[in-house]
Amino acid sequence: MSEYVLELRGITKTFPGVKALDQVNFQLKPGEIHALMGENGAGKSTFIKVITGVHLPDEGEIYFNGQKADIKNPKDAQKLGIAAIYQHVTCFPDLSVTENIFMGHEKVTERTRRILWSDMHAEAKRLLTELGADFDPRTKMGALSVAQQQIVEIAKALSTEARIIIMDEPTAALTARESEELYRIAEKLRDNGASIIFISHRFEDMYRLASKVTVFRDAKYIGSWGISDISHDDLIVAMVGREITQLFPKKDTKPGEELLRVDGLGKTGFFADVSFSVRRGEIVGLTGLVGAGRTEVCQAIFGITPYETGQVFLKGKPIRIKNPLQAMELGIGYLPEDRQKQGLVLEWGIGRNITLSALGKLSSRGWIQERKEAELAHSLAEKVQVKARSIFDLASSLSGGNQQKVVVAKLLTADLDVIILDEPTKGVDVGAKSAIYEIIGTLAAQGYGVVMISSEMPEVIGMSDRVVVMREGRVTATLDGATVTQEAILAAAMASSSTAETATIAGSAAETFGS
Repeated sequence: MSEYVLELRGITKTFPGVKALDQVNFQLKPGEIHALMGENGAGKSTFIKVITGVHLPDEGEIYFNGQKADIKNPKDAQKLGIAAIYQHVTCFPDLSVTENIFMGHEKVTERTRRILWSDMHAEAKRLLTELGADFDPRTKMGALSVAQQQIVEIAKALSTEARIIIMDEPTAALTARESEELYRIAEKLRDNGASIIFISHRFEDMYRLASKVTVFRDAKYIGSWGISDISHDDLIVAMVGREITQLFPKKDTKPGEELLRVDGLGKTGFFADVSFSVRRGEIVGLTGLVGAGRTEVCQAIFGITPYETGQVFLKGKPIRIKNPLQAMELGIGYLPEDRQKQGLVLEWGIGRNITLSALGKLSSRGWIQERKEAELAHSLAEKVQVKARSIFDLASSLSGGNQQKVVVAKLLTADLDVIILDEPTKGVDVGAKSAIYEIIGTLAAQGYGVVMISSEMPEVIGMSDRVVVMREGRVTATLDGATVTQEAILAAAMASSSTAETATIAGSAAETFGS
């Protein structure tokens, strides 16, 4: 009997012009939570698809419990007890939880193939209860939160008797408390004998759960270590191939004229009496616990949703923006938190995504000047260092960090003074974060006023000239200079009704801010 439940030896997978995996090795023990880390584009997604039978490797061998396995399709992987849970849950939102759990392996009678609904509902209820969920299996999937949908995906894996569960960025869209619940479930699965491959960009996920970590870089296997056998700095070097000596490259700039001022902005049920300003060459961090109203305020400034009270000033003049197009024409740009749904057209090329907001300037008599468009797109893609073969590659083919760079490049096609960045490094790896911070610092040095919404405290402290803290829709503190500390931000972000409540929220806040 092998000591490994799953082993990959020398796996290579090549797509036209791209080697996605190059002689990759991996070993997973029974009852182990094994973290897999690496920058976007390191080969992690292809690795998952090889294990689950979506892609066939060009070279290499896969062993399951010491026996060579021939995984030709997802059904073969399922028969071996392998299941994957992805960051973006793939479900049928208009079907019930039960139907989603048993899709493709329904319980039926032998003769008539009639679906045994009562048995399926009962089994779905048992699985959900085992995972600590209390919602009805007859509930439509679309009515559940992201965290609840992920629990359903885990229940689906258990319904197929999966013993190897791959979790791909499962905490990326979860709050701190939801992440903690997912940790509890993962640990329970491990204690029951399941083996888990946990893929994440978040170091706190790895340190909280895993006993071992494997790193891929540039499609290659770099190494595997016990969590206690590799330092944080050495792990970063393994992931990016270099030391990141200055993760937050904030350039020294002298703030100039006031560009944007928000005075007493309010919207019933969302935020009230919000005031702050940003000057030319300045980065203002807007932070607080999830649900503090940060995004809602900035969407109101940009004209996505209306505000009811207060006033917005641009270069000292009062303005009332009715829609995003007007905001862009006035000189305000906005990078949304969800780049895939709100920032990009994934099935369009990189170049067309970059020039999308400037097509009016690139058109003549209703026709797009394609050469001029391509030149602009190529220039801006180079400026923000998008890694791609061509500007004609689909945006969907890029890693998360490079997709984010494309959205930033799109902003630069307009004549802007103020750029609002909503969680600019959400869901990207440490190397891509460093590159995005460099871009943000450069934008400020070039004279843009930058408003940066962020839930990551090191990012807020490392990049901001001033920090505006919000809680429950209101500004509770504006910090600058020596007053920008973790303690000051947490104090302003926390509730203070009782010692017990404060302690609870403090812990949640520390996790939310990424400390």
